[in-house]
Amino acid sequence: MSILDWAVLALTLLCIVSYGLWKSRGAKNIEGYLLADKELPWYQVGLSVMATQASAITFLSAPGQAYSDGLRFVQFYFGLPLATIVLCKTFIPIFRTLNVYTAYEYLEKRFDSKTRSLTAFLFLLQRGLSTGITIYAPSIILSTILGIDITYTTLFTGGIVILYTVYGGTKAVSYTQMFQMGIIFSGLFVAGYMVVHLLPDQIGFIDALHIAGKMNKLNAIDTTFDLNNRYNIWSGIIGGFFLQLSYFGTDQSQVGRYLTGKSTTESRLGLVMNGLIKIPMQFLILLIGTLVFVFYQYQTPPLFFNPTEVTRIEQSPYKDQYHELEQQHRIAHQDKQTHANDLLKALDSKQTIAIDRAQYRLLQDEKQTTQIREQAIELMKKNSSKADPNDTNYVFLSFVTKYLPHGMIGLLIAIILLASMGSTASGMNSLASTTVVDFYKRFVNTNAAPHTYLSASRWYTVGWGFFCIGIALYANKLGNLIEAVNILGSLFYGTILGIFLVAFYLKKVKGTAVFYAALFTEAFVICAWMMDLMAFLWLNAIGCLLLMLLAWVIQSCKKTT
Repeated sequence: MSILDWAVLALTLLCIVSYGLWKSRGAKNIEGYLLADKELPWYQVGLSVMATQASAITFLSAPGQAYSDGLRFVQFYFGLPLATIVLCKTFIPIFRTLNVYTAYEYLEKRFDSKTRSLTAFLFLLQRGLSTGITIYAPSIILSTILGIDITYTTLFTGGIVILYTVYGGTKAVSYTQMFQMGIIFSGLFVAGYMVVHLLPDQIGFIDALHIAGKMNKLNAIDTTFDLNNRYNIWSGIIGGFFLQLSYFGTDQSQVGRYLTGKSTTESRLGLVMNGLIKIPMQFLILLIGTLVFVFYQYQTPPLFFNPTEVTRIEQSPYKDQYHELEQQHRIAHQDKQTHANDLLKALDSKQTIAIDRAQYRLLQDEKQTTQIREQAIELMKKNSSKADPNDTNYVFLSFVTKYLPHGMIGLLIAIILLASMGSTASGMNSLASTTVVDFYKRFVNTNAAPHTYLSASRWYTVGWGFFCIGIALYANKLGNLIEAVNILGSLFYGTILGIFLVAFYLKKVKGTAVFYAALFTEAFVICAWMMDLMAFLWLNAIGCLLLMLLAWVIQSCKKTT
């Protein structure tokens, strides 16, 4: 990066963090620190909800996901509009009426202490691990740019977020997130424009879409029903509905965002705003990845996008073999460029036979380059058992740093870092609030002064921050990060959602039945995932429905004995 890029990056980050700290100064009690005194307008609630979900993982991994697999991932969000309706009708009014700090307080009122503690513990485990992964994503950026060990960049990025989250609490998180999303939206449109602008002169946006379509990269909808298929319309609508309902309805990192609204109406409008914008935003991010794929049909891409692994293999005894594969890759890509131009000419002439012939040749070229990449990956594994075979997290970052103009690079890097900071800060804040409200106030210090709980919230934020940094240091083996986070959530969200739905709708079921049903269900979900019985999105639906059924059966058996 140039001096201009560093200046844009530093100035953007400094302004956003300073504004958030200034607006959040003066938190004097736990309500101000954890719920921003419940005074935020609907649009700020909506932007905060979106920023919490849109971490650096979204902007790093999603374009790479589209680069390798097309637009299928957008189906993951198809259940969100349905989930939003249920959330606005049921979850928000209940939480607002009971005036709770965390979602899990309600469970003790409805069930008992052990059910509340178990649910809060499952959340803490899941969110702590997920937040660690979100810290790892921006560390990749700094490590790649600076050329230093990712351990140091992980400590740096985690430390910055801990600093302003500890100081300002939820209000600092919300105010910074509002401006973060404004910059992020602007940057996304500029990034999309720049990808098309950098294509050869004879190729416009529509031409790029035609080429992507012929190479099976615009496959946004898959109607086949297959439990082992991760992304199709059925897993997206059904499994995605349960996942989104659990994430926005029972995950304190999101519940804490819309509880900051001035009223129930403001909270509802904030969630509706997220539901309307999220799918188009995610589609745009994936489309950028698809356009990057088209760009690399005319520019030779790296044989492997992760520079750390490339450096490692080039310093090994296998460097000559790797360089030979790179040469093969360059030659194969020259053929791909020729056939891509042939496809474009055939599309312009609208000659079906010529289109089919060019498409076939281009797909064969793609298969050949993929085989060469696989040989390179096997060479990396042979060289080191610690080699990371997945480089999708580096695709967009590599494009940005190599091809975008100076100044723009700094802005897009700032966008990705800002997204990470917003999501990570929300995670740390929710971990601290749940720990203080659901455990510290109940079991450690039950009748303390308000300033004691405020101080405890800050210290627990620090503690969870260090825990998440520790997880981030071991996150390099998880492959595509956006998939890793959603798989991790799917291991817990079904069980947690089932507990809440029993509380809302099965009024005759008591706490003990739910508690034991939750233990069995969680064990089953983890076993199903380890045995790879189905795609991860279905675990959310199976976990939720199984818990509700078991809780009802256990309660019925208790009545008959």
